[in-house]
Amino acid sequence: MNYLEQLVAEYYMYQDYFVRHNVRVGRRSSGGYEGELDVVAFHPEKQELVHIETSMDADSWSKRSERLARKFDVGQRYIPELFRGIQLPQIKKRAVFGLDRTMKTRSIEGVELLGMSQLLEEIVNKLSGKSWWSHSVPENFPLLRTIQIAVEYKDVLTGQAKRSDVKQPKDSDSGTSS
Repeated sequence: MNYLEQLVAEYYMYQDYFVRHNVRVGRRSSGGYEGELDVVAFHPEKQELVHIETSMDADSWSKRSERLARKFDVGQRYIPELFRGIQLPQIKKRAVFGLDRTMKTRSIEGVELLGMSQLLEEIVNKLSGKSWWSHSVPENFPLLRTIQIAVEYKDVLTGQAKRSDVKQPKDSDSGTSS
């Protein structure tokens, strides 16, 4: 699983989705599989099912569109098998691109397109106001936790403050006692 897939999987698991990643689907009789789904996330309470494909490529948008159409078509056919016996909602489709500087389009044929910058903005907004001292992201989500700490220390990271200037938690905030 690459960095972007892991980040997306952690982000959905953190929000209480059941997540499957790197799922091979469509076993062929001659061997191999018809495709692999990067991340599939299901939230039973919200009745939301999301298929997310990630990419770090620098391909043209025509190549990306062609590849996405194929991957989401495979997902549409095989995702119901991953959740047999469960009444599923319509599949929401998202694609996240690590190299997003040339993104002008925000959707293609029913697929929401996000660049790395939009995904990070979404994650930072979700984590904002949740101090890692008192509401830390669980350690089994190392990428999200790193982002949370970076948000907490953004002034230090951007050179706008020194480490000694950053407010430290009181014992009551950190869950420790003297």
